[in-house]
Amino acid sequence: MKTKSKKWKKTFDAVKSMREIRDKISLEIADMNFKELKAYFKQSGTLESQKTK
Repeated sequence: MKTKSKKWKKTFDAVKSMREIRDKISLEIADMNFKELKAYFKQSGTLESQKTK
């Protein structure tokens, strides 16, 4: 018995999206020192969300 595979079109590609976000952040923080990085992540909410976990 042969299995039929359903073909469907992706509406959201998580891997592609994650790569785009990571590349964007990398470009933004490339030339920052530690204080600037800390302020950047505090402003974006990344550090605050990690402290509450």
